[in-house]
Amino acid sequence: MKEFAPSDEELEAYRKGEEWDPQKAEQRRRLKEQAALEMEEASRSQKRPVSPNSNYRDKYSHLIGTSAAKDAAHTLQANRAYGCVPVANKRDTRSIEEAMNEIRAKKRQKKGEEEGAGSGSSSV
Repeated sequence: MKEFAPSDEELEAYRKGEEWDPQKAEQRRRLKEQAALEMEEASRSQKRPVSPNSNYRDKYSHLIGTSAAKDAAHTLQANRAYGCVPVANKRDTRSIEEAMNEIRAKKRQKKGEEEGAGSGSSSV
């Protein structure tokens, strides 16, 4: 009785009706590893430069220009007023109780306005 479950390779051999031989399996595993290493080495040595399928610069040069875009890209700066909020404006200096009281007051005011508008139109 074996201590461990059979490996995938062993099960595959039994399914094919072959006799399981650990030495042959080890030899096959080594050949697969060697082939994988050779493929990896071949892919490393065949580095091709990446090039686009078409030249968009020529196709759209009437829209984007040729040299002006390069010059503008170097001098481009973000608008300082856009998206910049001072930290002092971000902080709410009210206490939690004050904020909750203001929210409740707004809700009461809204309810009062709705009830006032609703009672005037219900007279028939």
